[in-house]
Amino acid sequence: MIKKYKMAIIALFALSLASCKKDLALDPYNGLTSDKIVNTVEGLTAATIGTYNYIKDPYYTRNYHMLSEYASDNVSLSGSTTDPLFYAYNYRHRPEMGNTANFWRKAYQAVYGTNVVIEKVTESQDVAKNQLLGENYFLRAMIHWDLVRFFGRPYTDDNGESLGVMIRTNTDVNELPGRSKVKDVYALVVSDLLKSIKLMSSDKNNNFASKEVGMALLSRVYLYMGNYKDAYDYADRVIKSNRYKLVSTSDLPKYFTLPPENNSETIFAIKHELKDDRSDDAIGSMYYSAGIGYGEMYASQPYRDLLDKFPEDKRHSFIEPQYDKNPDGTIKKDVNGNPILLKRNGYPKYYINKYSFQSGIETLSSPVILRLAEMYLTRAECAVQLGRPDEALTDVNTIRSRAGLSGNALFSSSNMMGYTSVLNIVLDERRLELAFEAQRKFDVFRNKLTMDRNYPGTHLTSQFPTQEIKYTDPRVIYYIPQNEFITNPNLVQNP
Repeated sequence: MIKKYKMAIIALFALSLASCKKDLALDPYNGLTSDKIVNTVEGLTAATIGTYNYIKDPYYTRNYHMLSEYASDNVSLSGSTTDPLFYAYNYRHRPEMGNTANFWRKAYQAVYGTNVVIEKVTESQDVAKNQLLGENYFLRAMIHWDLVRFFGRPYTDDNGESLGVMIRTNTDVNELPGRSKVKDVYALVVSDLLKSIKLMSSDKNNNFASKEVGMALLSRVYLYMGNYKDAYDYADRVIKSNRYKLVSTSDLPKYFTLPPENNSETIFAIKHELKDDRSDDAIGSMYYSAGIGYGEMYASQPYRDLLDKFPEDKRHSFIEPQYDKNPDGTIKKDVNGNPILLKRNGYPKYYINKYSFQSGIETLSSPVILRLAEMYLTRAECAVQLGRPDEALTDVNTIRSRAGLSGNALFSSSNMMGYTSVLNIVLDERRLELAFEAQRKFDVFRNKLTMDRNYPGTHLTSQFPTQEIKYTDPRVIYYIPQNEFITNPNLVQNP
């Protein structure tokens, strides 16, 4: 049984702006006067660092991961649990799920923090202030977008006509907005990102927003809207900025063990240092155990089957099968000479290490939000939709070549390897490359596909022996947290 996720009391977001956690030697930003925020770069920096710390909080980052990746077809849970992660994993959502409630509240706390800055600071000739203002526009956009993807239906369902989430663009705690349409939330997100791109000019490291970070996120947003031309253009701009470089084939297995600022491919990550290590509450704890973690969520059978089509694919490095060992440490083998896999509750153990061993520490990682490989695959998907399939295959092959594949393992119009659609090639390559990075669920449903989860795992039971989630299913999204209706009667629940 997995230990229940530790709960903490959260004060109302209007009254609980957190101080920065010693990231800089600055006064905590909830102790700053308005004049200090407006008139000093130090004040703006402290306020902005405070908001970055909100999205680093496990109520945001850990729950974001669980609510997205655990609902994909890349993972297989090996046991039941009282942790609300189980409801995300098995698509049996509840209005009172603790992880949705905590994510919602922490997200709007962070939005409030951005609005403190945006309300008080105007664009000027001060480059440093403009940069910080731009970072707050970026963060406000990103957080609203994260919210609308969990609680509002995919934009491509109905061009955003369904209900999304509350739009918060001020610090008026007495305002109780209802849910805006998905398209209106997206309009805010796009507007804020465009403002952020215009304002930001500093080449900060990838733990902070910058012009290219804004462009990368805007490319993803446009992709999810089905605006393939603009998604292509912004992905192309990020690639051609030459600010980022795909890590080498030999370095790929070590990608996620590097601090973000030491990784040439990472565009934006939520930096965690040793003081931020969550130990058995870390994201990696569920995927891996070398003495600290639980190691109960494994790579799914269909994901492994896709990966195993090419044994030389370096992305095998992110999956670690666990074998039974002899007393001398050698791997036990069956009568046919095959290594014997360890199992938990009958499910074979295939650990996932993308969230483990940053700087050698088992449960430490800095979740990667945007990276250059995604930009190539976004450009590829858009090229397909824009009628340029050969261009799409070239970008796919760039990623496959980096993964150590060559020759007949690369696609061409005369070597489709059994595929009948270039779009399916691109989507499978996204699945291979971006697995466990909280994107697969959204990729499936925005393309109006069915999430096929007919593979071993505790999401299947004797009562529900199969699971296929159609893109029209109400459980593609989550219930609005039930306790929010107490403070805001203008909200409407999802069906």
